[in-house]
Amino acid sequence: MFYTHGKGSHLFDVDGNDYLDFTLSQGPLILGHSHPHVLKSVNEYSELGQLYAGQHIKEIELAEKINKLIPSAELMRFCLDGSEAVQTAFRVARAKTGKQKFLRFEGHYHGWLDNVAWGISTPSAEALGSRENPNVYPWSAGIPDHSKDEFIILPWNDIELVKKTLAERHTEIAAIITEPIMCNNGCIMPEEGFHAGLRSLCDQYGIALIFDEVITGFRMSLGGSQQYFGITPDMSIFAKAMGSGYPISAIVGKREWMGLIEEAKVIHAGTMNSSNPTIAAALATIEVLEQENPYERMFRLGNKLINGLREAATGNNHNLLVQGPGPMFNIGFTDLKKVKDYRDTLTYDKAKLGKFIAAMHDERIRIIGRGLWYISTAHTEADIDHAIAVSK
Repeated sequence: MFYTHGKGSHLFDVDGNDYLDFTLSQGPLILGHSHPHVLKSVNEYSELGQLYAGQHIKEIELAEKINKLIPSAELMRFCLDGSEAVQTAFRVARAKTGKQKFLRFEGHYHGWLDNVAWGISTPSAEALGSRENPNVYPWSAGIPDHSKDEFIILPWNDIELVKKTLAERHTEIAAIITEPIMCNNGCIMPEEGFHAGLRSLCDQYGIALIFDEVITGFRMSLGGSQQYFGITPDMSIFAKAMGSGYPISAIVGKREWMGLIEEAKVIHAGTMNSSNPTIAAALATIEVLEQENPYERMFRLGNKLINGLREAATGNNHNLLVQGPGPMFNIGFTDLKKVKDYRDTLTYDKAKLGKFIAAMHDERIRIIGRGLWYISTAHTEADIDHAIAVSK
């Protein structure tokens, strides 16, 4: 598909079709398309310069705002995307602990680079093997086989299995990384006590707890999922909604970890980091979120849509599972009443979902192909009512 422009909750293609957009460019457009304050801020600040290879005033203003809003953000560095910010967090964790591996979870997405491009696809559910010692498969051709030796992987939402693994292998593990909500596969909420259990285990063994808030950051609350759940990680990754579609991310964390970058013991570099347009976009986005405080409304609209889709499916005798907190949620056709980890998502009928997504697209409703929906501040009650009506 080729598009010409976007405005608010709508996106327009080269043939003049108007789409109600729940894709939001895979999540970044939390304010909708072409928000005027973001565009004005970017244009005005870009007129002063584009890139300085040095600090500038809005970079400091953005850092101070993030420091105020996000519980773990004592120190921070700005990057271009989530993938490189994740790798920076791993580097810090290895440097501080002297250990080499990280523990991660099946189905969680932490970027496209080699050492995290495993465990997000499988030939079949059976091919994953045992829960205690899962098999992993590369997401792409060209990934070196040795990169899978950098991590230990487990099914998500099983704190007892994490406890057992750490008891046996904690001397190898520098960090545990998790999506606070498993947004990339099923939009699965953590089981009660799971994050608190991770926090306790990381404290016990001197391991870094890393929250990958690329999706949840600024979407669940101004302070991210860590504020929403009341669990403060050691380091966190923010991107997507942070910049309203401009290429910016941040690694933030406690001074005891991030101080290694401040002291230049750990190197983090990038020619294009902290450019004027990206910093201005992030600062403007957060300013709007602070001023409008849209979270109650986004949760309400999202849950209205969730309930409407459930009712539409029940009325048409379809086994549609709709799951997620509201500002983002996932749909899939399965007989399960709840999915709690990646293995459960493999019960989804992908062919049936594909037909539904295509049919909605034909009716000018745009949804991410794997079933993930995003709500923006630009969506209206009428948008939600229209999406529900079309789904029937």
